[in-house]
Amino acid sequence: MNVNHFLQTHPQNLTNIEGLTACIKSCYACSEACTLCADACLAEEEVARLRRCIRTCLDCAAICEVTGQVVARQTEVNPKLLRAQLEACATACNICAMECESHAEHHEHCQLCAKSCRACEKACQELLTTL
Repeated sequence: MNVNHFLQTHPQNLTNIEGLTACIKSCYACSEACTLCADACLAEEEVARLRRCIRTCLDCAAICEVTGQVVARQTEVNPKLLRAQLEACATACNICAMECESHAEHHEHCQLCAKSCRACEKACQELLTTL
């Protein structure tokens, strides 16, 4: 799916299509990465040590998924609600990245997840600057 193309065909004259596209893609990619990381953590031998990581990843995945949906809906946008959602997503990504970074030395899936979270956090913050 080409998010950029969809946004370009939107009946409203959307501004910052590149920023919207980057944020939507980053949100969905991060949701996927967090879900995969949580599942990989569940398969680790020391799963009890990874409980907080699993919970954080699942929370972040849900928040990113919803944020991608909210950002994609550009008809009758409520700027206050959009801002709050982007801020929540950036916060969730920061928290998840920090948690995954604490396990990254031992688990490559946590390292990959942290990178995805940092990218999503950045995309949300960049979109926030344009609101």
